[in-house]
Formats: sequence, C-alpha cells, structure tokens
Amino acid sequence: MVGRLSTGISVLDREIQGGIPPGSIVLLVADPKSQSELFLYELTAARPTLYLTTVRSDQAVGNAIAKTQTRTGSPTVRDVGGDAPLDRANRLVGTLPEESTLIVDVVDTLEQYEKSRYRRFLNELQTAMVNTGSIAVLHGMKSDSEPENRDVTGHVSDVVFDLRTKITNAEVENRLVVPKFRGGKALKEPIKLQLANEVRIDTSRDIA
Repeated sequence: MVGRLSTGISVLDREIQGGIPPGSIVLLVADPKSQSELFLYELTAARPTLYLTTVRSDQAVGNAIAKTQTRTGSPTVRDVGGDAPLDRANRLVGTLPEESTLIVDVVDTLEQYEKSRYRRFLNELQTAMVNTGSIAVLHGMKSDSEPENRDVTGHVSDVVFDLRTKITNAEVENRLVVPKFRGGKALKEPIKLQLANEVRIDTSRDIA
C-alpha cells in the first residue's frame, strides 16, 4: 500500500497490507521468555534505526544483533537505563532522521514514571514520529504486575502487536494478534508464527 513503511518483516507486511503508516507508534507486547526480540532485530533492516535499550547494555544488544541469523540492519544502539531514563530517551528522540525507526526495549522502565509525565513523553514522541515520517516500536513485557501506565501506552499507540506464546509438551506455539490498527485494518484472526532463527508464518495445520 502506497505510503506505508515496511516493517522489514516481509511475512508481517503481507498480513497488514504493506506495512505501518508513517507517524505511528506501535506497541509490541510479549512474554519476556519468548523470542519477541527477533521482531525488533528484523525491524532494523527496513531503514535507519535508533535502538534505545533500558535494561540490557548497548554492548549486549549490539552483540545479540550481530549474532542473530536473520536479516538485520546496523542500528544505532544507546543505553538509556540508569539515571533519568525518560529524559535521556526524550533527548535522543529529537535526533531521529527522516523516515527512520525508533525502538524502545523495554518500555516498562519508562512506564514507571508518574502518569502525566509519561503521557507528555508519549505525546511528544507522537509529534516526532509525525514530523519525521517515522515509526516507533515500544517493546512491553507481559507479567502479572504490568506497569500502571501500560494502559496509557496501549491507548496512545496506533498499532498493537500482541505476541502470545504457549508452551505444550509437543511444541512452542507463537500467535500474533493485531487487535488495534489506526489507519488500517485490525486482523480478524491471529497469525501463527515460527520464531526460531527468523520470523516466519507457520503453515502447519492444527490438529484438533
């Protein structure tokens, strides 16, 4: 679709009619024990990427991207953890070039801030995405005690990717649900994925 920005993940682009509208904020929620980082790494292949890490060191992220066997780009990785992560992230957002990708991994750290301050950050992030024609991907972890501001993140986000991982005796099942897509169409059914060395559609049939 004209005007969409590729995610860098061809199988996902086909499902969402060509990619993500420029100016969008995307929330990717996943189990911390899943292979969700493959999504982030493949996203770096599409265009210049600023990768902000809040938990792992920038060296750890860089090494992981270098070792992955899927297609990636050469993102600029910055560690914004430690003191004042929201302020550091906000300053770096202002350095984004045109038509780029911003990744925040994980957004949970920023969601710990007071609601009005975090809401202001999201609104300024939205403005930056629109002004540069870029997309931001916020990687959020699922847990029994999600940050209080997760609902705020979900509401402000234009697109929500919900990766659901189920471990059985037979296999690890990954299904991607897209319940929200402003400027596009939310998917009626989950996409069954294979997440091993890369992100792929799982074409195997479920046996009842």
